[in-house]
Amino acid sequence: MLRFGLFGTGHWAAETHGAALDAHPRAELAGVWGRNPERAAALADRYGVPAFDDVDDLIEACDAAAVALPPDIQADIATRAAAAGRHLLLDKPLSLSLADADRVVEAAQSAGVASVVFFTQRFQPNVAAFVASTAAAGGWQHAKTIMFSSIYQPGSPYGASQWRRDHGALWDVGPHALSIILPVLGRVEKVAAVDGPSGLVHLLLTHAGGATSSASLTLDAPPEAVTREFVFYGENGIETVPNGQYEPHVAFGVAIDQLLEEIAAGTRDHRCDVRFGREVVAVLAAAETARAESRTVSVPA
Repeated sequence: MLRFGLFGTGHWAAETHGAALDAHPRAELAGVWGRNPERAAALADRYGVPAFDDVDDLIEACDAAAVALPPDIQADIATRAAAAGRHLLLDKPLSLSLADADRVVEAAQSAGVASVVFFTQRFQPNVAAFVASTAAAGGWQHAKTIMFSSIYQPGSPYGASQWRRDHGALWDVGPHALSIILPVLGRVEKVAAVDGPSGLVHLLLTHAGGATSSASLTLDAPPEAVTREFVFYGENGIETVPNGQYEPHVAFGVAIDQLLEEIAAGTRDHRCDVRFGREVVAVLAAAETARAESRTVSVPA
């Protein structure tokens, strides 16, 4: 039984991380920490565990840190948890800067802890199988994704999220797109980006093997235009990425399973570990520069 500390008290922390950890037969929820003590107490009470006032006290009380907080806050907690020898179950994006992502990677590698970053689609069994088979087939020349979300409508649990308002679709849904594109087409070498209406950002990516990909992303699409399209084109024809078959909390349970397997096996090579999370952040940071400076930007290795 692995003891998890839950860091975060928002909708995602409660309904995805907390629900999955509470239901998992090989996970024990050791406690909750949040920036709002009242919400932390309420969530802790919901799951029958202690609420912690101090980050380091909860780190001390657990074997692994499950973090569902804004990316900049996550990076600091993840670094502290890894330095204390705690395994990491994190959310996308890993951080909001490449420097912070590098800190997390260095701390995890120095401590030898296992890590998994939860890119929701990658823990959907049917999507994971598609990515593996498509990558193995090879011969792909281009991928196109359109991810038009609408989180600012009444009733959305994400509309009040300040980090999403500040950083938009590039950093919120961009990681989902990259989590599928990168394993199939390979590392991104160059990024161009332009903005559009309603928070739209359009990316054009050049990959190391010569393939290209494009992504059009927004969190503020008109409700009638909400859509998701994800297609690969190449020598084998056209392949469309399936929709995930699981609810997020069930997919998060798969992530818990895979972290436990990493720990038990002593391996540190999970396909969605902090190093992959860092690769995604490198692309996003380069895209941020590209859209601000209206130029093509190289992505650091």
